[in-house]
Amino acid sequence: MIKSKFYCLPIIFFILLFACSSSTDSANDNHLMPPDDDPPSEPEWQLVWYDEFDGDELDLTKWSYQYGTGTDFGLVGWGNNELQYYTDHEDNIFIENNMLHIVAREERFGNMNYTSSRIRTYEKGDWMYGRFEIRAKLPEGQGIWPAIWMLPTDEVFGGWPKSGEIDIMELVGHEPETIHGTVHYGPDWPENQWTGKEYTLNEGTFADDFYVFSIEWSLNEIKWFVDGNHYFSITPSHLLPHNYPFNARFHLLINLAVGGNWPGRPDDTTEFPQSLIVDYVRVYQFK
Repeated sequence: MIKSKFYCLPIIFFILLFACSSSTDSANDNHLMPPDDDPPSEPEWQLVWYDEFDGDELDLTKWSYQYGTGTDFGLVGWGNNELQYYTDHEDNIFIENNMLHIVAREERFGNMNYTSSRIRTYEKGDWMYGRFEIRAKLPEGQGIWPAIWMLPTDEVFGGWPKSGEIDIMELVGHEPETIHGTVHYGPDWPENQWTGKEYTLNEGTFADDFYVFSIEWSLNEIKWFVDGNHYFSITPSHLLPHNYPFNARFHLLINLAVGGNWPGRPDDTTEFPQSLIVDYVRVYQFK
């Protein structure tokens, strides 16, 4: 019986050695296998807010009207000596063919000689960072001034311009082939500051067709685009030695002004009515 016991030992050793070797090979094989989960993907822009203007009236869950000449805020002509009175009249603002129309008219109202409209998303759409796209067709003519822009919701650094202003698109009607992207910042007027750049079409004007005006706004950087063409950027270094106020919540505004310090007054060449037509407004953020 003792002889049989020692005879079995080599067999047992061989079996254990084979099992360990198989276990090691299996572990190595598993190490080389790809993980079950896909690797993390790059963040993508996802739509978080929009208005396609597909109703019969302006969606007041998304927009609010602003009225008058700006004097309610202690300003004259909204601070720019503008000549229009902003209303919610259906002749000045309406939706037609799934597009928003803001119309400037030559008519006497509220002691002013022109009417138009101005809307904003204040406390209905407020964001810090994102991609903002607005597809629009612009008006033209001496003294005409459409704008798609942003103001700070919380005014973290104080009143204008200390908490900043982001102009996605502005146009002065006597230069209908050129739009401007700009930021305003710095101390109170008249020491207020601005930094911007213009974008000029190779042919035609912005009144001829629709264009997509957009910004991509992230921590410490804003980029401006027309139909996907990047033409301007700012970072904190561009504003030195002044404070960079653009890491805070902002809201959207769309308006069509008449007159003002920059475009000047309408003249005999200016035709009325003039319309700013907006196809859509879309806001994206990284998810």
